Amino acid sequence: MLNAVIIEDERPALESLITTLSSIADDLHVTARLGSVRESIEFLSQEPAVDLIFSDVQLGDGLSFEIFNQGNVKTPVIFITGYDEFMMNAFEYNGIDYLLKPVDKEDLRKALTKYRMLEKHFTNHNSLNSLMQYIGDHKKKRMIVKKGMENISLRLDDVVLFYTENKIVYVIDRWGKKYLADRNLGELEEELDQTTFFRANRQYIININFIRGFKAYEKVKLIVDLTLPDLNHCIIVSQEMAPQFREWMHNA
Repeated sequence: MLNAVIIEDERPALESLITTLSSIADDLHVTARLGSVRESIEFLSQEPAVDLIFSDVQLGDGLSFEIFNQGNVKTPVIFITGYDEFMMNAFEYNGIDYLLKPVDKEDLRKALTKYRMLEKHFTNHNSLNSLMQYIGDHKKKRMIVKKGMENISLRLDDVVLFYTENKIVYVIDRWGKKYLADRNLGELEEELDQTTFFRANRQYIININFIRGFKAYEKVKLIVDLTLPDLNHCIIVSQEMAPQFREWMHNA
């Protein structure tokens, strides 16, 4: 039995998808129907037995990418949406396929076949939950940030630094734009690619691609020079982290 979850806030689209799935996959069982980012995060945080997720992209309370960015979800996803502008984002958030509404029956059949082929491949290689691990363990290439009421999908390659101030985490991109993040620095440190991002101290995480250089500061610390002009931040690498920072820079 293939246990699936559907994330869709439009009832006609939900019912149409369920009808189509039942006509092409006798072994597929829809275990949950979710209609919002918040509801989906709460449900998936309980780590239910789910093999596959079908998800709309634009939900009433934000983009569904936020579900997979926040929830540490390792289940493969088939994204279904009325817009093609999010296609590249989808494959960075557990996506194995991307279908446009109205969903064509044959396209849906092909997407399911693709999932089954991936599942079979990893099962044959005798790796426990290897498909989920393959999908979920890669480092994220994008993250959802906020600017005002807007949710924005920001490329991590464009992030210069993360910093915390008054218990709020901010993100600054290569153009000097500032956003809000919904993660603390500890959570970000675990999710980010450690070859690219470094936790300089309790306040900052910095991107190696925007470091011009560094020099000694107060003998035992280091001060980092970033390439972004007019950046009003003084990045000091603590005494404890200085040896690791030097090694990180030399091994880059």
